[in-house]
Amino acid sequence: MLFPQLHGGNYHVTSPATETYNCIAWAAGVTNVWWWPHGDPQTTFWPSMAQRQETVAAFHDAFASLGYIPCDSAENEPGFERVALYADVFQCPTHAARQLEDGSWTSKLGTMEDIVHALSDLEGAEYGTVVLVMKRARVP
Repeated sequence: MLFPQLHGGNYHVTSPATETYNCIAWAAGVTNVWWWPHGDPQTTFWPSMAQRQETVAAFHDAFASLGYIPCDSAENEPGFERVALYADVFQCPTHAARQLEDGSWTSKLGTMEDIVHALSDLEGAEYGTVVLVMKRARVP
């Protein structure tokens, strides 16, 4: 089981599986291209201000290019949206989630579906733990 903390009614699917975009793109609000520091330039995007490395610093810079700044809390804050970066024990980024207006989180699970879930429900062997939370003013 990939995500043992996801079960029964603690999450729900919001869109079908697709290989067009991944979790990083979904967290960035993008659904037409895969975001990753490496890959085919025809099908993969990475912000020019971020180094093409699989490091927390590079992913920080990728989200900073969208106006996100680091913050200390994943708690819902009216007027702001957050992204959370997960990394493995070696601090290699594995996943990102975006906070919705109601405080729940949304994720794209690789090439699988997009879901709404609690932030900690994806922590574990597959994605590691949340290592960075960033916020920006919510765009209407």
